[in-house]
Amino acid sequence: MNTLSKTMWGLVLIIIGVIIGLNSLDITNINIFFEGWWTLFIIIPCFIGLFNEREGKIGNIIGLIIGVALLCSSRGFLPFDMIAKLIVPFILVMIGLSMIFKNTLQKNISEKIHQSKDGLENIVATFTEQKVNKEDESFEGANLDAVFGGITLDICHAKLKEETFIKASAIFGGITIITPKEIEVKVKSTSIFGGVSNHTKHQASSKKTIYIETFSLFGGVDIK
Repeated sequence: MNTLSKTMWGLVLIIIGVIIGLNSLDITNINIFFEGWWTLFIIIPCFIGLFNEREGKIGNIIGLIIGVALLCSSRGFLPFDMIAKLIVPFILVMIGLSMIFKNTLQKNISEKIHQSKDGLENIVATFTEQKVNKEDESFEGANLDAVFGGITLDICHAKLKEETFIKASAIFGGITIITPKEIEVKVKSTSIFGGVSNHTKHQASSKKTIYIETFSLFGGVDIK
């Protein structure tokens, strides 16, 4: 969570606290439990998530639009039957658009990874867990596949070249990639009911770069 996200969450809590306090003193009579108030648990986190540079936007956009639609339905502005019929097609269209535009905007990362992936090490975890530590080892990259399993790849103290390539796929599984702090990390992610957390800091002055392309389906990839 970045500074802006923390600030926005702080403002939300302050506003709620002020409203409850004023209501308790009979200064105001604001009903925070209005019709459809529960949709705010969808709307607020998704809205704030749009301002987090390290989170994927597509999931937050989908959640925000669905939350607003449900709020409008609860208030009687939209029929719930229509929302129920359109929700699945809407999600599929948004995911499709995300995959197309991400591939266009981050084409450079994909090309670099695909050009080098044939000679990379394959690390697979299927219904199991793999922990791989490349301390003091030469490492050019790897293809990581976690299917109903987990992979932890630690390259924090590995011997890296100017460019390192990692392709990570998490399907009903989880992958954690631990990278050196002083190296720039560029990430392209595609998530379908999954998520990617990128906790690395931008190191534009670094002479070395790690390129990571991720795909998650009901799974997660954590980059540290």
